[in-house]
Amino acid sequence: MHAESSRARFVLENPLRFVRMTIAGFRANQGLLLAGAVAYYTLLSILPTLALILIVLSQLSDLHLLLDTTRDYLGLIAPGHADDLTAQVATFLSNWKLVGVVGIFMLILFSSLAFTTLENAMSVIFLHRVAIRRRHFLISAIIPYCYILCLALGLFLVSTVSGVLATLDERTFSVMGYVVSLGGYNKAIVYGLGVTGEVLLLSSLYLVMPFGRLPVHIALIGGFTATLLWEITRHFLVWYFSTLSIVNIVYGTFATAVIVLLSLEAAAFILLFGAQVISEYERIGSRHPSLDGLRT
Repeated sequence: MHAESSRARFVLENPLRFVRMTIAGFRANQGLLLAGAVAYYTLLSILPTLALILIVLSQLSDLHLLLDTTRDYLGLIAPGHADDLTAQVATFLSNWKLVGVVGIFMLILFSSLAFTTLENAMSVIFLHRVAIRRRHFLISAIIPYCYILCLALGLFLVSTVSGVLATLDERTFSVMGYVVSLGGYNKAIVYGLGVTGEVLLLSSLYLVMPFGRLPVHIALIGGFTATLLWEITRHFLVWYFSTLSIVNIVYGTFATAVIVLLSLEAAAFILLFGAQVISEYERIGSRHPSLDGLRT
C-alpha cells in the first residue's frame, strides 16, 4: 500500500516527467511497429472470429438478430465500415457448410492470431515481468480461445437483450403518472451495452495479457481511459474518412481494407500506449533511486 501511494505521489508531483518517460519507453519498445502488427493480425482474425462465433450462435438464436448486433459491435471497432464487414460475414455464413473440416480448423487457427500477437506485444512492453518469469505456453495457447468464448457469450447476451427490447418497442408503460415508451431507445441501450463490454474487455486485456498481477482498479482505470480515447478517436475517424480523406480515390476497391486497417492500428496504438503507462508506473521504484523503498 505504501509503494502504491508513493508511485501515485511521484506521478502527481512529476506529471510531465512521467509522460516523457512513457513516450520514451513506448518509442524504445517500437510501439508503432507493435501496434501495426496487432492491427494486421486483428484484420486477419476479425472475420474468422465472427464467422466462428456466429456459426455456433446461429444454432441457438435468430441469425438476423445476431447479424444486427454484430453490425453494432463492428461499428465500435471499424467506424464507417460495419455494413461492409457484416455483409461479408453474412455471405460466408450462407455457405459455411461448404468449407468442411479443414476450413473450420483454419477458422479456429486464424481467429486466435490477434490475441496471440497482442500477448507477444504486451510481453515486450512488460519485459520487466517476463524477465522474472514467463507464462506457461499452454496457458498462452488457451487464452485466445477463452476470449473468443467470452466474445461469443457477450454477443449472445446483447443480441438476446436487443430481441427483448424489440418486442417491447411499441409498448408503453406508466411510471408515476407519466407514459414511457421504449421506442427509439433500443440503439442507445445496445450502444451502452457495447461500450460497457468494451471497457470490460480492455480492462481484462490489461489484467490478463501481461504475465503477473495487476490491481483490478488499475486495470479498470486503464480500460475506461482506453475506451474513452477510442470513442473520441473513432468519431474523429468517421468524420475524417467521410469528409477529408482521399483513401477512396487512391486505393479504389482496396479502400475498405485500408480504412479498417488504419482504424485498427489507431485502436491498437491506444491499447498498447495504455499498457506502456501501466508498465512505467510499475517501474517507478526501479528507475528512480529516490524511491528505493518501492523496489521489488
